[in-house]
This record gives sequence, structure tokens and C-alpha cells, in this order.
Amino acid sequence: MKTKLLLSLPVLSSIILFSCNPKPVDMDNTKNSEEVKAINLADLDTTVNPTDDFYQYATGGWQKNNPLPDEESRYGSFDVLAKETSQKVNDLITKLSEQDNEPYSIEWKIEKFYSLGMDSIKLDKDGLNPILPEFENIDKIQNHEDLIKAIAHLHKIGVSSTFNIYGAADREDSDMQIAYLYQGGLGLPNRDYYTSDDERSKEIREKYLSHIEKMLILAGYNEETAAKDAKDIYNLEYKMALNSMTNLELRDPFTTTNRMDIDELKKLSPDFDYQLYFNEINLPVPGTINVSQTEFFKGLSKIIKNSEIDVWKTYLKWNVINYAAPYLHTDIVVANWEFYGKFLTGALTKQPRWRRVVSKTNSCLGEAVGQIFVKEYFPPEAKERMIGLVENLRAAFAERIKNLEWMSEETKLKALEKLNTINVKIGYPDEWKDYEKLNIEEDSYFANILRANQFEFEYMISKIGKPVDKNEWFMNPQTVNAYYSPSMNEICFPAGILQPPFFYMNADDAVNYGAIGVVIGHEMTHGFDDKGRNYDKEGNLADWWTEEDAERFDERSQILVTRFDNIKVLDDLYADGKLSLGENIADYGGLVISYDALMKALDGKTPEKIDGFSAEQRFYLAYAKIWAQNIRDTEIRRRTKEDVH
Repeated sequence: MKTKLLLSLPVLSSIILFSCNPKPVDMDNTKNSEEVKAINLADLDTTVNPTDDFYQYATGGWQKNNPLPDEESRYGSFDVLAKETSQKVNDLITKLSEQDNEPYSIEWKIEKFYSLGMDSIKLDKDGLNPILPEFENIDKIQNHEDLIKAIAHLHKIGVSSTFNIYGAADREDSDMQIAYLYQGGLGLPNRDYYTSDDERSKEIREKYLSHIEKMLILAGYNEETAAKDAKDIYNLEYKMALNSMTNLELRDPFTTTNRMDIDELKKLSPDFDYQLYFNEINLPVPGTINVSQTEFFKGLSKIIKNSEIDVWKTYLKWNVINYAAPYLHTDIVVANWEFYGKFLTGALTKQPRWRRVVSKTNSCLGEAVGQIFVKEYFPPEAKERMIGLVENLRAAFAERIKNLEWMSEETKLKALEKLNTINVKIGYPDEWKDYEKLNIEEDSYFANILRANQFEFEYMISKIGKPVDKNEWFMNPQTVNAYYSPSMNEICFPAGILQPPFFYMNADDAVNYGAIGVVIGHEMTHGFDDKGRNYDKEGNLADWWTEEDAERFDERSQILVTRFDNIKVLDDLYADGKLSLGENIADYGGLVISYDALMKALDGKTPEKIDGFSAEQRFYLAYAKIWAQNIRDTEIRRRTKEDVH
């Protein structure tokens, strides 16, 4: 995926079961309640002194009134809004099913994709049939040439295997799109899960091995074969993991920038026929390739050479099973969730089927669904107000840069140029993606997922070697999140996040600066955090700081590293200050910049108190509200280990 720095949010990829028929949302009533409850007194815990524990004071009532649902590992303001937004999308798709859609029209494709996902009876009846064609292809592998063709095929249909490929802006020439090769091939989240010696990691490895074995049996293997093959699969993944970078190492854009042509790639990794691979994915002349982790691909060559073809065939089948598991019959869905959902995150039950299917429909037909969503839920006035907020934040950020005592005038000038160049995308794209060539049929849910994956893969490959489309979006409009892209030097705020409690169309400035204003400042700050600061105003990887300023930046950022390294998140676990440094810089920057912007907007005036709170107090209450949450210890541990947020 493209390098982007996202505002922290739960990954909504859980796997679930049932359906529901929600009532349509009354938008007028919703707006009225939003105005009244921008700051909801019921969210507070007034038994606590705010100077002793402000978070508990500001969100204690919210935590009490929003207990963790069994299907959630974390439940916070992000999660609540994401769930509400999924409900809105579900309503819209349900309406499509009630009308007469022209066959193969975009409305028909959305409704058909969704309805096949919701049909649990058909999914159970189909059993393993949707993945059998992929098994048959893998069974035909006889040599390394066949193996490479099979890996290429899996990549084309969206099944992660062995390594990853994607197209993105060249870090040294951000106007051009090039191919990126990236480490992958693991069934556990990252390298550390295979190598760490703590008791939880050991337990996860044992459970994972048992999980592979169980899934193979559900896929038709006998117990003896499944036990042997599970060990072979794990051992192959373990070898890949040893050659992989850690999460912390992956944050360094310089070590993951290794541009080379195909001849250089062949020398680095001689036992994998990359020309054959590129031919198979319809990119016969790949041009410049960024090999993001050279040691991984050097090691992959040896693994290819020294591992038996039958082991690779078993591993590729596992890739298919593991990817398909959320979209097949009930037994496989449940087994998949029990490991990746219940065991790894601590959730007690699966989410309902409608949420899972809405999530996948958003993933596969995102902008088509988004186009319907913004017509219903994103008024033009919201975009205008957001533009004003962004520019006020930009002005406040500029003032802070100008007033920095530790930064030289030379670096300040370039920082201001970069800040002024940041492109802003709000709500939805100006041009919508065309899904006419996406083939959706009535055969099976999983078959349609693979078709959608191939549609996206071919679209991505077609852009490599061409100028970057600066108008393209990397999130769907209905997504509850935001991003900064270093290579594009742009910030993006989809319509999904421009809803309460992040954005209130009719609330006072203090609330909006405390909520969405901080999000805006957060994303802007990413352009100047420990990673983003290495890109210039054009989005090229370049050292534009003076040596002295860079040293001063590192000295000051070390304060945050030390601060977070000393935060105990569980009795036996501390936060990782280096891994989370970029997000911590952006959080702090977003808060102070947005507060400055509010002060500029107030221009010395003192607005009347609302509910007894001043504008400044409402700012901080709104900020606390967006981080209100309840979370399970298992999820705290998982996020601390693998999430930069």
C-alpha cells in the first residue's frame, strides 16, 4: 500500500454472521441532537477533579454508558462512528435491493455483491467449492517456473503470498508511479510474532500452528497430513520472518528506498525469475523498481532454491484458505475468527454478518458506494466549513514555525514552503472511479471478491510507469479516518470522519477545533514528524534540513521517546516510544496547533459559556471525547506490539 500516516482507528476487518434490518435514520432529528449534545454532560465523571485526572473527568461517563460490546476488542468514539456509518451504508444498500436495478449497472453490482455475502444458506451450501479452482491450479505446479506463475496469479486475484507488490509515487521522483516490492508472506502480523521470546508470543506461535492444522482439516486434509503440513507452512513463514524488517525498521524511509532495475533485482535475488513474474502480471517492462527490503528478497531467493516444491504448494494452498476463510461457510468463518478475532484481540463474539459484508462491499466497490453515501449524508456546506478550518490551522502552524527558537531561518523558509504546498482533499473526490469493467456475477460471494481484487490489481498495474494522478484518493468517502501522504504532500479528510463527534456542522468553533481541528493539525504535523520531515514540498525523499536543525529535532523528539517508553500500559508492558514517535509528534502538534487556531479565531473575544464551560474548556472536552474508549487488555497488548499508534 502507499505510504500514508493514518489517524489511529480500529481496523474493521472482523468476520461475522447475521443480518439486521435497521430503520432509516431521521437526519433532521440527528442534526438537532448533534447541536444539543456537542458536549454531552452525561459523558463526564464529575466525581473526579479534572486537574487530577482529566481523561477520567472528561470521558468517565462515556466509558460507563458505553460498555464494551462482546463483539468488540476496543470500543471508542472512532468505533461508534464507524459502526453508525456502516449502518448508514447498510441502509443505502438495502434500499438498492428494494428497487428495480438494470442488470450489471453499478447499483445492481453493489446490491448483488452485498446480497451474496448476506446469503448464509448459500455460503454453507457452497462449502469449499469457491476455492477449489485455486487448489486445482496449485496442484498443477511441477517446478520453479510453475511456482512463480502461481504466485503471480495469486497476487492478481488479491491473495497475499510470499511478498507484496504495489504501485506508488517514486520517492525520488514523486511525479512518476513505479513498482514497489515489499516483504510479506506471513500469517501472523509481523516478524516479532515469530521471533520474540516473551510468554505471550510463544503462546501465539503454539496457537497459530494449531490453527493452521485445524483450518487444513476443515479444507479437506486428513489429520496426519494436516499436522505435518502445518509445520511445513509455519517453518516456511518463519524463514521469511527472519529475513523481514521489524516494524521499527520499516519506519525509516531511507532504508526502505532501494531503487533498481530488473537486472539489479536479478543479481540480488537470482533464484526467483522476476522477468517471468512481471510478464505474468502484465508488466513486462517494469522500469524502476523499489525493492523496499533488500535482505528479505535476498533471503527469499535462498528459500526458493532450498525448499521443496511440495512444501510451496502446501503453503500456497494455505494462503488461499487463510485469505478466503472470512467469506466461506460457517465452520471456516468461526475457526478463522476464533484465532484472529477472539484469541489475538480478545473479542468475545463475532460481529453481525451485515457489518462484515458492508465492510467488504466498501472495500471492493468503495467509491461507487461512497458516491451514494455523500449524496445522502455530506452537505456542501460541510466542505466549505472544513476548508475554512484547514486554512486557519495552516496559518496557526505557520506562526509556530516562524516563532521556533531552535530552527534556523534557512530551514524555516523551506518548512513554510512545504506547509503552504500541502494539498487538501475534503469529503470526496472530484472524479469518481469507473467500475464499468468490474465483472460481478451471481455465482458466489468469494468469486466476486476475487474479481474485484483483480479489477483493482489491473488498475494499479496500469498506472506504473506513468505520471502520478494527483487527484486520486486513497480512502473511500465513507471511511472514518484521515491520512497524510508524504509522497503526495497531501492531507485527506473523507466524509466519513466529518460527522459527530469529530465534526459538527452547527456547533461552536471551540468544539470543532477541539475535535476535527486536532485531526487536521495531526495530519499536517505528519509532514514534519520524524518520518515525514524527510520529504520535501514536492514529495521527494530529500534532506532539506540543515545538519544543526536535524540534530536539534532529534534531541527534542527524544523527549517524547523517553516519555512514552516510561508509560506502563499493562503491568508487564510499556509503550514503545520509538515505534509510536511519528504518531505522538502528530498528536502533540495537532493539539497545540488547533488550540492556537482557536485563539486566532476568537481574536481576543470571550464567548459566553455553554453548559457552564468556557470556549477553552469546551475545546479540551471535545478533544477528550474523540479519544473516549473502553479496551480489552489483549487488544492493548496487540496494538502496543504492532501498531504505530
